[in-house]
Parts: sequence; C-alpha cells; structure tokens
Amino acid sequence: MENRKKSWVLSAIVIVFCVIMAVVDGVLQANYFVKSAIKLVLFLAIPALYAFVDKELEIRPLFVLRKSGIRLALMLCIGVYAVILGGYLLLRNVFDFSAVTGALTGNIGVHRDNFVFVSIYISFVNSLLEEFFFRGFAFLTLRRVAGRRAAYLFSASVFALYHIAMMIGWFDWYVFLIIMAGLFAGGLIFNRLNEKSGTIYPSWFVHMFANFAINTVGFILFGII
Repeated sequence: MENRKKSWVLSAIVIVFCVIMAVVDGVLQANYFVKSAIKLVLFLAIPALYAFVDKELEIRPLFVLRKSGIRLALMLCIGVYAVILGGYLLLRNVFDFSAVTGALTGNIGVHRDNFVFVSIYISFVNSLLEEFFFRGFAFLTLRRVAGRRAAYLFSASVFALYHIAMMIGWFDWYVFLIIMAGLFAGGLIFNRLNEKSGTIYPSWFVHMFANFAINTVGFILFGII
C-alpha cells in the first residue's frame, strides 16, 4: 500500500509539472530564459527536495558514473547524430521546415543572434534536466515503487507528450505524429540504457548528441552555417 501511494504521488508530480511547462510553452509562450528558469525549479529543485524529504527515494546513485552501459551509449551517440542530421538532409526538400525558425523566434524569443548560446544550454544543461526528471525521477525512482512495466510506459509516454506544447506549429501534422512516435520509442530506449547501471549518464550522453544534431539543423535553418 505504501508503494502504491508513493507511485501515485510521483506520477502526479511528473504530470502536474509537465502540464505547467505545457502552459508556459503553449499558452504563456514565455521567452526561453524565463522558461528555462521555471524548468530548473520544476524538473530539478522540487523533485530533489521531495527525494531529500523522503529518504527512501535516494537520488544520489543516479549521478554515480559507472562503466556499465557507457560503451553502448557512446556508440549510439554517433549513430543518433548521423541519423538525425542525415534524415534532415535527405528530407529537407520533401518536408517544409521553414516554420521551425519562425516558431522559435515568435514563441520563445530564440533567434539567429542568441541561438549559439541557446544551443549550448540545450545540449548540456537542458538535456541533463530532462534526463534527471524523465529517466531518473519518472523511471528509475518510480520503478522502485510502481514496478518495471508501469515505469517504462509512464516515463516514455510523458516524455513524448511533454514535447507537444513546445512544437505546436513547427511541422505538418503527419511529421508531428512521426516525431511523437520517435520520442516515445526514444524514451523506451533511454530507459533501457539506464536500467542496468541505475544512473542517468548513458541516456544523457545519447540525448546530448541528439541535441547536437538538432542544433546543427538549427544552425542550417538560421543560416549560421
């Protein structure tokens, strides 16, 4: 019964915080720097404080670097970068990506002049926040009290759904659905990468390289390279 109660509390925290970020992204359309500050509090500070209060939800092991899974993660880093960038280069004449830069500039204030700084933040800091929240808190921590299957499906689902608000208007609906399916599958893969080691580093490395690829596409779209 105690585990069931904790699983509901953890799930509720994740869902509520994702909804808040969806409102910040899709309704308030706060600029990127304000949004990042709010995300830092919701995705790191409050979950860490909650885990500090509940001593059974120890989060320090999530940040212990272990060799397990690192080699596979590094190989996937190269593959993910190549697939994302290669996919864009192959499909840029098939799908219209021009709305992406307009949405970034109009909705959250990301433009050509600040994109280098934003891309660095996205790659290193934002990816770490998301990995702690979705893989550390919503998977590895939740798995202890809710079970493996439930944690897998929940973490991957909220990870995909979380991205809806921020990407509304970026792509045609069919491209959007493909991306959502890819995010769900990616969430499952990230969970699997972290499961053996019990840390967030394997998925963080892969997530970081996925962001490197996406930011490379951003540099192309903004005409920086």
